[in-house]
Amino acid sequence: MGVKKLLILGLTCLLVIAIAGCGSNNSAEGNKEAGKTNTGASAGESGTPQELTKVKIALDWTPNTNHTGVYVARDLGYYKEEGLDVEIVQPGAAGADTMVTSGEAAFGIGYQEGLTLARLQGVPLVSLAAIIQHNTSGFAAPKSKGITSPKDFEGKTYGGWGSPVEEAALKAIMDPEGADVKKVKIINMGEADFFTAVKRDIDFAWIFYAWTGIEAELRGEPIDMLYVKDYAPQLDYYTPVLTTSEKEITEHPEIVKAFVKATSKGYKYAIEHPEDAANILIKAVPDLDPKLVMASQKWLSPKYQDDAPRWGEQKAEVWKNYADWMYGLKLLEKPVDTTKAFTNDFLPAQ
Repeated sequence: MGVKKLLILGLTCLLVIAIAGCGSNNSAEGNKEAGKTNTGASAGESGTPQELTKVKIALDWTPNTNHTGVYVARDLGYYKEEGLDVEIVQPGAAGADTMVTSGEAAFGIGYQEGLTLARLQGVPLVSLAAIIQHNTSGFAAPKSKGITSPKDFEGKTYGGWGSPVEEAALKAIMDPEGADVKKVKIINMGEADFFTAVKRDIDFAWIFYAWTGIEAELRGEPIDMLYVKDYAPQLDYYTPVLTTSEKEITEHPEIVKAFVKATSKGYKYAIEHPEDAANILIKAVPDLDPKLVMASQKWLSPKYQDDAPRWGEQKAEVWKNYADWMYGLKLLEKPVDTTKAFTNDFLPAQ
């Protein structure tokens, strides 16, 4: 899974503004009306089964181990325990951010990069939790390319997706090494597969190790991985994050609290039981490669919470540092008030 989403997210944010005022197809009230059937909720004090509130969560991409906690929460009944009937959907052409802002989905999986751009444009997205505590993405190349430091990028071809953030990130990790980003040939590799592209058109690309890096291990195609967070602290941002809209928080805080509580429980289970959690994802999405899911889950599970006091915890300085960096490079037209971009208020206590 390469880091190709940022440009798509940025363009999606432009579309979101035009539809942000649309009525919600997935508000808590609307879905209670739409889903009157009982879905096996536990009985209330009167002994009669309680009706579940239907909500959607839109993924950012095809299902993978970034999403395991959501599938665990659904399939082990954690959402049901909180009175929710959760449908997990893929984003389609609109993208998860647009679906959340328009109300088509109450929750989504997003990225600090995309959410920062959205807030700049007045789009009321909010991050509820950091799904992974530290950035696990970086620049990767087959070992045969000899790229073991940012200095080695010089004279090489980088395959990206056409965003100015890419060159900025390259520069951020090359400058301290005395390397010149202008000596890197940057091309748009589109939707090309990493393993195909590095054999044909490029020398290195930006990937998430938990998926593409683990796949490289399983394929017996070793890579050198330069994690961006190890070279530039401002690039240790949250990716991915659990999102909702300001409207959902204002109108249905109890639904948001219940959803985050159950999702947190799902990720905690995945942290403590990576193999069992991987099997839940494999069963839920049988098209996935079971060996890749299992290996990826074992690698990623400890990184969900990492050094944070609880799963999902977000730091104000992480949001501010990344936005200030983007603004300093003129990738943002004006400063962003990042205090409104995230909240820890709905996370359960430790």
